[in-house]
Amino acid sequence: MRIAMPLQYAGDLKQATSLVAELEKVGLDRAWVAEAYGFDSPTTMGYLAARTERVEIGAAILPLYTRTPTLIAQTAAGLDYVSDGRAVLGLGASGPQVIEGWHGVPYTRPLGRTREIVDICRKVWAREDRLTHEGRNYTLPLPPDQGTGLGKPLKIINHPVRSQIPIYLASLGPKNVQLTAEIAEGWLPFLFVPEKANDIWGEALAEGRAKRSTELGPLEISAGGMLAIGEGEETKKLLDLARPLIALYVGGMGAKETNFYAQLATRYGYGAEADHIQELYLAGKKDEAAAAVPQELLELTNLVGPASYVRERIAAYREAGVTELNLTPVADDPVQLIEQVRSWV
Repeated sequence: MRIAMPLQYAGDLKQATSLVAELEKVGLDRAWVAEAYGFDSPTTMGYLAARTERVEIGAAILPLYTRTPTLIAQTAAGLDYVSDGRAVLGLGASGPQVIEGWHGVPYTRPLGRTREIVDICRKVWAREDRLTHEGRNYTLPLPPDQGTGLGKPLKIINHPVRSQIPIYLASLGPKNVQLTAEIAEGWLPFLFVPEKANDIWGEALAEGRAKRSTELGPLEISAGGMLAIGEGEETKKLLDLARPLIALYVGGMGAKETNFYAQLATRYGYGAEADHIQELYLAGKKDEAAAAVPQELLELTNLVGPASYVRERIAAYREAGVTELNLTPVADDPVQLIEQVRSWV
């Protein structure tokens, strides 16, 4: 299994980048850079490219609605160039709260947009012909009845380092996961519980894989959570560090009726708890919402406990088909911790 680490969008990105530079020396394979409504992801990704030599650099995620499809392709190609072929493009729809609230763009037809953007990106990178595309969401060039009529098909000026940059999709719902298994190189699930993954997503993954091109190879899966080694009461205190993040997503990333993370928690069997977390969070009671996150959900979505237990969790992720552990190390010496886990996988 590969080992990756996410860079949190609310953290100190320069400090996190320095840590990635140290971690690549002990076997970190990939760093994922998030984007929400803080700093943009590509700026940090370019900085990472300059500070590292081997580690792959992924966007996790670039929201679909915030850039044109061709700009997404240009950004990935540019990062691939400055990193000497280490770019990975992670895409996702995000949700109405961020897309409509922060970007002022209607949150419409996420499935169709995803498929078209992936298709356009691959056309841009292949550079075989001048770019044309006719779809429900995007038409290139823009037709005369929607513009001046002066637009012409173009090719990207630069020659991309690679004609196919890996694309990972962040998805949770059945249709999105099915699409991911059909068209993407990899999948970025969130709040992944390995023991329940097949029950939740098995059918969708199978349907998508049945339509998958052999040229894409097997679907890669990047999942994980907090990584920490501790005993007894220390384990509980470490897991408590994950409460605010889960409360934010289950409670605050969306309206009461439209929250994909709360819907996932419900599918896991925590429906009543998810409703309660939402009520508290949307009422501004964030600390109470964090306290309401079920202990079992914390344990199942993270790798925290004695070393023997963490090794059992790694085995569970492997059994669930995870090919890359996406870990947030919490320790006085995170480099030593990642080096230790590297020896286990």
